[in-house]
Order: sequence, then C-alpha cells, then structure tokens
Amino acid sequence: MSQIPRQSALPKCPSCAEPVEPGDLFCGACGYDLSAVSVPPRDHPTLPMTGSGPPGSGADWPAPEPAGSGAPPGVHLPTDLPGTDSGDTPLHGHQPGAGQTAGSGVRFDRPQVPDEYPLQAPDPAQAPDPRLAAGATAPAAPADPARLCVACRAGRVDGDGYCENCGHAQPRERDHLERESGPVAAVSDRGLRHHRNEDAFAVGHTTLPDGTPVAMAIVCDGVSSATRPDDASLAASRAAGDTLLAALPRGTHPQTAMHEAIVAAARAVDALAGEPATAREQAPHQNAPACTIVGAVVTPGLLVVGWVGDSRVYWVPTDRGAPSARLTEDDSWAAQMVAAGLMSEAEAYADERAHAITGWLGADAYELEPHTASFKPDRPGAVVVCTDGLWNYAETAEEMAEVLPADAAARPLHSARVLVGHALDGGGHDNVTVAVLPFPAPPPGAGSA
Repeated sequence: MSQIPRQSALPKCPSCAEPVEPGDLFCGACGYDLSAVSVPPRDHPTLPMTGSGPPGSGADWPAPEPAGSGAPPGVHLPTDLPGTDSGDTPLHGHQPGAGQTAGSGVRFDRPQVPDEYPLQAPDPAQAPDPRLAAGATAPAAPADPARLCVACRAGRVDGDGYCENCGHAQPRERDHLERESGPVAAVSDRGLRHHRNEDAFAVGHTTLPDGTPVAMAIVCDGVSSATRPDDASLAASRAAGDTLLAALPRGTHPQTAMHEAIVAAARAVDALAGEPATAREQAPHQNAPACTIVGAVVTPGLLVVGWVGDSRVYWVPTDRGAPSARLTEDDSWAAQMVAAGLMSEAEAYADERAHAITGWLGADAYELEPHTASFKPDRPGAVVVCTDGLWNYAETAEEMAEVLPADAAARPLHSARVLVGHALDGGGHDNVTVAVLPFPAPPPGAGSA
C-alpha cells in the first residue's frame, strides 16, 4: 500500500509565516501547499567548511596564504565543488561554471526572491481544501445557486422547502399555476388554509379531422382524506388531457373521447395504489390515492362535459339577460338527498355532510361511472370548469354569472384570475382551480387578451 511521504518539520509557513505542525500538508491559515516546499538540508555539511578536505574527497580547496604575506585570500566559488546527493550522483548546477557568467560569483539561473511577500486575504472559494491530499481534485461546486427565503431574504432554503433562518415554508411550484393554450386558460391556487395544492388541471386545443377547431379543459380535485391526493389529481389530469388531445384529431366523437379520457384518468390513479410502500410514505394504514374529475370540450357547435365527483361545469352566456346553467350533477351526499326528495337543495348543502362524495377516481372506488353530456348552446358565452374551492363561494349559476367578467369569452385568462381572486377574497378555505373556455370555439390563432 502506498503511503504519503513524511515531510520534514517546518517551523512556519513559507507564504504567511504562520506556525505549522509536523506532518501538515497545507497551511491552516492560507492553505499554502507545504508538500511543494523543498526539504531544508541537514546542518551536517559533507565537506569541511575550512581547510582542505579529507583525503580522497576530491575537493580542491585553495591553500591558505602564508601568514604575514599581505596577499588577499583566494576566492573559491560554490560551483567549483562537485556536490553530490546521498547516492554520490552529481547535483544539477554543481559542475564548474554552471549557472554563472565569466568573472562573476552570482547565479543568474534563479529569479531574485524578495525578502517579504505582500499577502492577500485568502478567498474561501479558491483556497485549497486542507482535507484533500496533494494532487486530489476538489468536489465540483453545485450547479444551482442556493435559494434564498422569500420571507426574510437572508436564509437558505433546505431540501424540505423551509428557510434555515426563519423557518418560513417556501412557495411550491403548484401553489399557484396559470396556463393558457389557444382560446382556453386555467388558474390554480393553493388557497389560504391548505398547506399544499391538491388540485390539478390540463388545457389544450387542437383540430378535428376536417380542420374544425376544438378546445378542452380538465380539472381534478384530490380527495384530502386519501393518500397522496396531489399525485392523484396530477396523474388524472395528465392522462385525461393526453387522451382527449390524441382522440379528437382522429375523428373520435367528443362525447366518446370524454368518456375514454375519464377511463384513462381512472386507470392512472389506480396505478398509484400499486406502487411500492415507500411511495406511500411507508405507512400501512393509508388508503389509496383518489381524486374527482370534470372536463369540457368545446367545438364551434357542440359543448361536451364529463365528470366523476363534485367538481362542476357552468354555462354563462355573453348576454347576461339569458339564463345561466350548471351542466353537471354532483356525486355527493347532498345531491343524493335532493334527488331522493328528502331535502331541499339549500337544506342539503347546509348540512355538514354535504360535501361527502359518492363518486371518485381511485382503486378503492365502488365502481367507475363516468358521466357525460352534450349541449348545443344557441348563443355565444363562456364555459367555467371548476372545483368546489370556487363554487363554494358562487354556488348557483346566477351567482357564478355575477362574478364572471362580462368579457370572459374574449379574455379567459383574466376571467380565471378574477374567479380565483373571488374565492380567495371569500376566505380561500380550499384549493381553487378554474378553467374558462369560450363558446363557440374560435378559429385557430385566437387567444386570450
């Protein structure tokens, strides 16, 4: 096994003159590489300092002048002596005349060394790491700069998303999302009471085989009492959105495509339950991930909706003199009470059990019953697709029409922001997600103002 050679003890660092300990490879004050310092020769000369050398030494020392002669002593240069190392190998530059000019006793083969060096304070980012052996490579610096806390602007953010200085939780990527795709736009917000956003959405636009424009929006709400509701909503929204954008250009009828999208979303959520226990936070008592889903597809002459759960779709005509309408029926305890004639709608939704859902996507769902419906509005307007985080603050179609901006069909992104702001102003007790689509679907190239 190779070993690091032992260094001769140096009394102080050649760079900063700080004391060093025997065996140190680097100066602890300035980081100077002590291994590069040549070992000082022992104070035991191999040649006598005065007089002639021992017999056979080969050193031709000048004989002393006779006493009283008055003549100056002879000059003998260091390079006139054949210096050798411990193996009797001649040392470089110790041949007669090496490193000197004629008639000179000064060597010119080395630069003049000043008596003192002006020292600069060491840069911690550039100073060598004393823990590294000579020749070792320092670890690469992280590519991304450290995140600073948005609250105190001083502390670093740890891997869990909290400030190391003030402990403030940092905003997550999903805390507030806005997206626009052609004529459709959506906004999602964590709200004011929840610690994370368990909603997700997907928006997009494409064309039918005959070139007819079509826009779609999917909104999913994670079931908070289930495991990993945020993962469930994200998986469902992506699967449903991808299915619609793949089926519609092939000529699949929008209502059939919506049914296929909900089935694909259900399978994506079911798959989460089959992942290893480590993905379920290693808690054996946790149940399967679950979420609700609602979506809308808009063409120039057709409006298709689909849902499972209690997220909703509202129709609001541009002419507010015409009636607005809710296009979905909740899969909830309250809706069942109203449908059975046991309670009025006001009584049912005032009950604490009102939001207990009877339909959802997840491995532990009783059975999958996708609801789909198609409509042919006779006038232009806007379609609002939302979670209960919004409709809790604008429950009836008339209330939704009051808070939706009048130019919603022309400015869907602005309108979605307004609706999310309405929910936050009302208390923001839940996550809020809203998508707004104009009807009829505008031609390609049209977008939000």
